[in-house]
Amino acid sequence: MSSEETESRLDDPYATIGFALKQAQQALRTHMDAELRTLGLTTPQYAVLTFLSVEPGASNAELARRAFVTPQTMQAILVAMERAGLIMRTPHARHGRVQTTELTAKGREALEAAAGMVGDAEARLREAASPLDPQVVTEMLLRLAGALR
Repeated sequence: MSSEETESRLDDPYATIGFALKQAQQALRTHMDAELRTLGLTTPQYAVLTFLSVEPGASNAELARRAFVTPQTMQAILVAMERAGLIMRTPHARHGRVQTTELTAKGREALEAAAGMVGDAEARLREAASPLDPQVVTEMLLRLAGALR
């Protein structure tokens, strides 16, 4: 592609990789929020449930990173989830100010119910990426993210 062609594409902000990524991210988030809302969950709450199923006892900071929110926002999410009976928080054995968080039985049930919805969204993404190998698409998106870190 000539520099003139590259320049004309950059003049159109809707014809950029960044805009396309944002559209895809927003569509995924909107879809996930609508589906999960039927269970009384938000997308960040689903992220918390998923991460805690793999890493019980995770800290607020770890959960915030996994859910792409600030630690302050995560604190509010965790308070709401604890009130709803989805998680249980206890003081860390060695670090008094740190709270460890674990799923309750109700949280595991919510995660199981949500998993089908999220699996359906993932299947739709894989189908839309066809005929490309989903692993290749995933690796490319991770490379794009890494290029900006």
